Amino acid sequence: MDLRQLNALIAVSEHRSFSAAARSLHTVQSNVSTHVARLERELDAVLVDRRTGEMTDEGAAVVLRALRIRAELQAIPADVSALRDDIRGTVRFGIIGTTGRWLVPELLTALKQSFPGVHLVVVDATTTGLLPQLQSGQLTMAVLNLPLQEPELASVPLFDEERILIVPADHPLAENDRIPLTELARHQIVLPPEGTQFRNEVDEAAAEAGVVLSARAELDGMRLLASLAFQGFAPALVPATAASSDNGDGWTTVHIDGMSTRSVGLAYRRWTTLPAPARAVQQVIAQVVAARGELQPGLHVTVSPDDDLETV
Repeated sequence: MDLRQLNALIAVSEHRSFSAAARSLHTVQSNVSTHVARLERELDAVLVDRRTGEMTDEGAAVVLRALRIRAELQAIPADVSALRDDIRGTVRFGIIGTTGRWLVPELLTALKQSFPGVHLVVVDATTTGLLPQLQSGQLTMAVLNLPLQEPELASVPLFDEERILIVPADHPLAENDRIPLTELARHQIVLPPEGTQFRNEVDEAAAEAGVVLSARAELDGMRLLASLAFQGFAPALVPATAASSDNGDGWTTVHIDGMSTRSVGLAYRRWTTLPAPARAVQQVIAQVVAARGELQPGLHVTVSPDDDLETV
């Protein structure tokens, strides 16, 4: 077993075919096939279903270990540089869109000042889209909705955020500053899909109030939810920061009595020691959220600027 074999298997897992894996590794398909076949012979197991390109159960287990090995190898140069007080390297960082809109500009500015050798690659997606990338090792860390149910992931809270209603100006609810949940249940609204963390918590709050919310549409993406309300489609239930932009005079925000807040935090894999550049990014995230978070409407900071986010 060697690193070429493991990298070949990872590439097949990521690209779902031997030919695509070969292109990603800048080699020929026969080399990838040979590496995977040798690995299969050594382990006495079929790792790839040749008909579909999907990993078998045995293959998925090997890929998980191989990703850990690759992450540790990639961290070695960064950690050695850090011992010479030269923190540099690339960090792939995921973030949910409503938080990314205000946090990422501040984070990039602060990171350039404190750690100019760290290059941040930012992936903007929903929590649903970020989780598999974090689990597979494609992302080093991610800011997303908490709590997490995945035992291989660790997380630390950054802030709590109110949920509000964005209401088109011509809708009957636009006349209110605040409404109870019971009033909200009388109207069709735009909601995230059932099964998402945000929707589960909203439905739990509604159940406690003895009502069921009615969805006119279900969309997995807070900025898309907000945009429908901005355009007059229907009221949308979103985190408060989804409304913190200049979108004209065609909408208003309404607070909901009895609605729970959402928790947002930083997540990373338990099974690897974060490299020095990633630890630097963690440090700056804590500082930026602590310093700037309370300036965002409806946001309540829970992290300290001095927190070590790996040990909180």
